[in-house]
Amino acid sequence: MTTLSDRPHIALMVIDVQKGVVGEAHQRDAVIANISALVDKAREEGIPIVWVQHSDDGLEKGSDAWEYVPQLARQESEPLVHKTYGDSFEATDLEETLARAGIGHLVVTGAQTDACIRSTIHGAFARGYDVTLVGDAHTTEDQSAWGAPSPGEVIAHTNLYWRYQSAPGRVAGVAATRDVTFAGRAAARCR
Repeated sequence: MTTLSDRPHIALMVIDVQKGVVGEAHQRDAVIANISALVDKAREEGIPIVWVQHSDDGLEKGSDAWEYVPQLARQESEPLVHKTYGDSFEATDLEETLARAGIGHLVVTGAQTDACIRSTIHGAFARGYDVTLVGDAHTTEDQSAWGAPSPGEVIAHTNLYWRYQSAPGRVAGVAATRDVTFAGRAAARCR
């Protein structure tokens, strides 16, 4: 379905599951366990995994907070994309990495829901990718002190509206970890 020609493959994206990003995240341990299960499943099925790692003035590259959580270990053969903006495509080599592998469908996990996850799923969809958001494998921290809804509400709202996202020639959807299969594009979508 993707509008990108010659992109029949699917990949799992793991975005910013770094110590300093998810340290105080909503349902942190459950989300990391779900992402870990998806990483294992993707590896078993030979599905590419693309890791994304953020840095900025508040998350210094090379610092302990910048490191991925120890529960998730990237294999040397799996691409790592370094970013400094919310959208994982902005000023990175992500597009080139995906093009080389013929990837036109992304299954997205990680943090934070109301920042890098939203920016990346919208950025991917606008660039022609099919995008499945794994509804129980993304999280955020509590921003309610600044007027945001609770983390659970932010996550639920993102899952709700992404389920109904549409555009010509592209598919968006939400799936639970247990329902994600990599056998084909339609299988990774929520029904």
